[in-house]
Amino acid sequence: HPSPLHSYPPLSSPLLSTPPHSSPPLPTLPSTPLLPTPLFSTPLPSTPLPSPPTSPLALKVIENCPVTGIQVKVDDFGIRRVTGVETDYGTIQTACAINCAGVWARKLGAMAGVNVPLIAMRHAYVVTERIEGIQNMPNVRDHDASVYLRLQGDALSVGGYEPNPNFWEEVLDKFAFSLFDLDWDVFTQLIEGAINRIPVLETTGVKSTVCGPESFTADHKPLMGETPELRGFYLGCGFNSAGMMLGGGCGKELAHWVIHGRPEMDMYGYDIRRFHHSMTNDNRWIRERSHESYAKNYSVVFPHDEPLAGRNMRHDPLYQELLQQGCVFQERHGWERPGWFNPTGPAPALDYDYYGMYDNKQHEDYRYNQLLREDYTFDFPSHHDQIKSECLTCRNAAAVFDMSYFGKFYLVGPDAKEAADWLFTADVSTSIGKTVYTCMLNSRGGAESDLTVSRIESSPQGSSLTPTFEGDGYYLAVGGGVAQHNLSHITSVLQDRRLNCRLLDCSAEMGMISVQGPLSRAVLQDVLDVDLSNEAFPFSTHQVVKAAGHWVRAMRLSFVGEMGWELHVPREACVPVHRAVMQSGAKFGIANAGYRAIDSLSIEKGYRHWHADLRSDDTPLEAGLAFTCKLKSKIPFLGREALEAQKARGLFKRLMCFTIDQKVPLFGLEAIWRNGKVVGLVRRADFAFTLNKSVAYGYIRDPEGAAVTTDFVKQGEYSLERMGVSYPAKVHLKSPFDPSNKRVKGIYE
Repeated sequence: HPSPLHSYPPLSSPLLSTPPHSSPPLPTLPSTPLLPTPLFSTPLPSTPLPSPPTSPLALKVIENCPVTGIQVKVDDFGIRRVTGVETDYGTIQTACAINCAGVWARKLGAMAGVNVPLIAMRHAYVVTERIEGIQNMPNVRDHDASVYLRLQGDALSVGGYEPNPNFWEEVLDKFAFSLFDLDWDVFTQLIEGAINRIPVLETTGVKSTVCGPESFTADHKPLMGETPELRGFYLGCGFNSAGMMLGGGCGKELAHWVIHGRPEMDMYGYDIRRFHHSMTNDNRWIRERSHESYAKNYSVVFPHDEPLAGRNMRHDPLYQELLQQGCVFQERHGWERPGWFNPTGPAPALDYDYYGMYDNKQHEDYRYNQLLREDYTFDFPSHHDQIKSECLTCRNAAAVFDMSYFGKFYLVGPDAKEAADWLFTADVSTSIGKTVYTCMLNSRGGAESDLTVSRIESSPQGSSLTPTFEGDGYYLAVGGGVAQHNLSHITSVLQDRRLNCRLLDCSAEMGMISVQGPLSRAVLQDVLDVDLSNEAFPFSTHQVVKAAGHWVRAMRLSFVGEMGWELHVPREACVPVHRAVMQSGAKFGIANAGYRAIDSLSIEKGYRHWHADLRSDDTPLEAGLAFTCKLKSKIPFLGREALEAQKARGLFKRLMCFTIDQKVPLFGLEAIWRNGKVVGLVRRADFAFTLNKSVAYGYIRDPEGAAVTTDFVKQGEYSLERMGVSYPAKVHLKSPFDPSNKRVKGIYE
């Protein structure tokens, strides 16, 4: 049955007609099998690891020793920590345990009160009989047929990713090194694709079949790193049948993670903290997303694709309001966030139909899916002009962005100022009413986040908008897609430094409505009960005010490079406030806009996106964000020593802006050429509609290994290579759009 996710030409020959249901046994397993339970390296807390080690560390492997429990202790500060691993033969006292239990990892995590979001499936391949003349054949992956063919001596191993894999519903404890009988009804579709690619397989016998349990995850990537729920408990599981390929590098990074607190490389794509804690124990979400990721594993990855599985998990208060106005939503962190607005009407994401598999009825006339498929291109999408309209409305009049999925936290308590001084690169302990853009770093100076921090005062009302607290207080707004990462990073730092303060998560209790554009003041002056002039409400400040009769926190900020205000609104007030804004703005030509417009507008202005052009292996100095660092003060902060050392020795990579005049889309990972040599890759790119050209940001290095100076940047001739075609590029030391930052200050000339 051809897969609904893949297509290939019809077969010119019949299937392998008689698949062998019995085959010779596999080669005998070693007499001493590998341990089918997690491996724990367990230095006692009182025994420090040498750094760097001068001799090999002692390591003991205990085989055939089932784990029966994880000992956990709550310390004097209320922090849950690993203290031991219980087995049938005794307890290992340890402050560190690594869960490498594969399909059993979820059960092992449950012993420790930790959610491990993976699911077990039956994954298979077959090995053919000898095929004459195949010895020099390369390995083949056929994306249309979702099948791979790998040379194995003088035979081929054939496997792939079918659209209807068998879930292993009940993971048995005693199944180590056991195999399932191959389900030929499922596997035959892969054989069809293989025969279509290599016709000789039709008359070749099958020597052996291998069908075993394998763990799969929601995005087909491993689960690694320290878990948010339990200090000292790490994950190294969910390798999605790629353990052989990824094991060596991931093992090295995980070891570095345990010893030094973070990996050497940027591992966010594998970090368990990429998933919000509300999703990691949701069985529907895990099952649906893991199925779709499995079935689409060999599908071509288009730049703006969205999952159909696991949708509608988290709705912000404006979801229904915007859906009726044609909003096409994206999924981030479980949230449905606005992507762009379709003028032909609503196109909701529906319940997952498993692409018609498992006796599910496949959706007919699925408008949302049709719009996604219109985006399946490496050219400009069919709705390019609609995104252009949203962007230019923002630049020329005013646009409304629903940014309610943002993470919204309060850092409060007696030690909150000490925590803020240490966590944030900028000096955020200024006057109450000031809002500061800042970064958070790791010990190596790499950026763990960029965010805004507003100093606030305690309120007797004690609401989600105006909390009551002792000591100092700060309101944090962070990108919603990385909210869990921020939450976990801050929590770990507070715990490690034993600071007496609290981090309160109010993300779901408040919405965030951003009104941006040269006419935003005129729109909001009729909605808010305060003077919005530059003198009364300057840029980078905030006030608690009334909007259409409801209390909100208004912040004069912009993520698109225009004059504008963010309204942080209690959940129950979001709809009336949004309606009041739209009613006031009607005479000014106001319009809703989504994150596709934000992506374009923000890169046009040169604003950073964390984990695109700013990652944990990039420093603020390299990223052009030195202005966020309080290096001129004497205030210590996490990562300061690393930045000072880097500043002294010079920058060996720098984030630069590039533009090309040809009207072609760029998406990221394009090669950056300078004087005939590759000096970097594009990290982030989009089309800028006001500049009317594609804009790209990427880090460049000197191929000779020298520091990247301003002269080095200026003296080069650049081009960007897109899909094998080179396009001349211009490099910019500042954003080519409003380089003087006049527009955010309300200065329009």
